[in-house]
Amino acid sequence: MNTNNDLMNRINRYYGSMSKGQKLLANYIADYYDKAVFLTAAKLGETVGVSESTVVRFAMTLGYKGYPDFQKALEEMVRNKLNSIQRMEVTYGRISQPKILESVLRSDEEKIKETLQNIDDRAFEMAVDTILNADKIYVIGIRSCASLASFLAFYLNLIFNNVVLLNTNNSSEIFEQMIRINSKDVIIGISFPRYSMRTLKALEFANNRNAKVITLTDSVNSPMNLYSSCNLIAKSDMASIVDSLVAPLSVINALIVSLCMKKQDEVASTLEVLENIWDEYQVYERDEIDRVDDSVKLKYPGTKE
Repeated sequence: MNTNNDLMNRINRYYGSMSKGQKLLANYIADYYDKAVFLTAAKLGETVGVSESTVVRFAMTLGYKGYPDFQKALEEMVRNKLNSIQRMEVTYGRISQPKILESVLRSDEEKIKETLQNIDDRAFEMAVDTILNADKIYVIGIRSCASLASFLAFYLNLIFNNVVLLNTNNSSEIFEQMIRINSKDVIIGISFPRYSMRTLKALEFANNRNAKVITLTDSVNSPMNLYSSCNLIAKSDMASIVDSLVAPLSVINALIVSLCMKKQDEVASTLEVLENIWDEYQVYERDEIDRVDDSVKLKYPGTKE
């Protein structure tokens, strides 16, 4: 069942057995879900003209433990239908300023836990094997996902010598960079709501040329999976301009570590060469803060040696 429609399916299923007050609530939510999502149980009852206890019983009639669980289902239903400002209010609007740090970090923690519980281990291993056996590895991510694509490509370059991070300024440039992609290659597409049409077209292009397609996205129902043979699913949450991509980044970290373990000798050799280059060209010395010598005692004005 589509989770976005789950709440309305429940309302339709139980509507015939609802009380008059509960039917008023059901009708209001069907018509004004984008407003109901911001209301407390008391305010929703006041708006519809029923008591707060009727609202709570309504939520429990639908199979939820209470109003908070019902409200989460309502948020899930409307999240992708709202504009950026409304999505931010849905996610953070009820959080007081002093609680923002804790709320955001705990929310990210939950996304990692949910990803760990639901990710397909076989798909993960398939992704590792596919990348290891590819002649060339293409990586693509648009907008906020561009940072994830860049991060992944950076570390893949330390492991392989055949990595292409696709420049995504426009669609034509993407296809020009992929013109030689073939059945021996793999493309890794990263996209979360709102999904990128350019990323989807790149995956379609690769699929049409029989390349392997790996996706990192948020759901088995994601359009990114239309052309993929290997789907890595990570929980995400988009709130206005702040895209929570902590769980996808953790999956990328796991992918990099797994690939490094498979190619330990090559990675060690590459890092050794890099260390020598950094030393020879003094890559880091000017950027590093000089280490403080703890054996030297600081002297302050007016103090004796």
